Amino acid sequence: MAERTRALAAVRDVPHEVLEYTPSKDHFGAHSVAELGLDPARVLKTLVVEHGRDLALCLVPVAGRLDPKAAARALGWKNAALTDPARAQRATGYVVGGISPLGTATKLRTLIDATVAALSTVTVSGGQRGVSIALAPSDLAALTGAEFAPISKS
Repeated sequence: MAERTRALAAVRDVPHEVLEYTPSKDHFGAHSVAELGLDPARVLKTLVVEHGRDLALCLVPVAGRLDPKAAARALGWKNAALTDPARAQRATGYVVGGISPLGTATKLRTLIDATVAALSTVTVSGGQRGVSIALAPSDLAALTGAEFAPISKS
C-alpha cells in the first residue's frame, strides 16, 4: 500500500479507489494513463497557476491543455501563467508529478475543467508519484472547494 499522504487522508470519508503504478520522472499524466490503462479524458493533471502573488490550482484532463486565458477569466484575473515548479511545490507541499488538489499545504482556489463535471469518476494524483485516487468529480469539488469552469482546450 502507498505511504500515507495528506491527499489519501482527505478522501477517507468519501467513496474512492487508490490506484498504484510504477512512477516516472517526466510526462507524469500520460505515464499514469498508460500504466493504469485509463481514459485520458478522465485523468486530471493538477497545474498551479499564478497571477502576481496569487496562486490557484487548475485541474484539466491529461487529454487536453490548460487555456490560460479561460482560467484567468474564471479566476477574475487579468492573466494566468503556470508557476515555476519550486513555487508550486512550496505552496502545495507536494513534489511535481505528485501534486494533488487534495490536502495541499496551503489552501488554494481550485478550478476543475467543466468537461468532467458529469462523469461518474475522475482520477487525480494521490500526493506522491505512483499513486492516484479515483473519485466522483462532485466529491472532488466538495473536498477542495472547487468550481467547475471551461478551462481546457484540445
